Amino acid sequence: MRNPLKLRKNKSFDYAPRYYKGEGNPYKIEHKLDKFRSTAQPNRGLKNKFRSAMDDLNTEGDKNMKLRFAIIIAVLVLLFLFIIDFDLSIFLNP
Repeated sequence: MRNPLKLRKNKSFDYAPRYYKGEGNPYKIEHKLDKFRSTAQPNRGLKNKFRSAMDDLNTEGDKNMKLRFAIIIAVLVLLFLFIIDFDLSIFLNP
């Protein structure tokens, strides 16, 4: 009996066209940036998933990402409050 929690890997076939002169397989489906993504590789097991999550946490992204994210959230909240016709004068001191 197979283990129901273990995922099967898809079958892969090494088909090479007869008259193709290029390098590698032209029918291989792979994104150009997959080799730079940490989530594209199949990491099996809880330990490997935790390790890749910690690596992603430790890598620093764009310096202004948090500021940009906060500005976008603030604009969306203000837009939502404008749509529901919320009175913003309660936040101002009379």
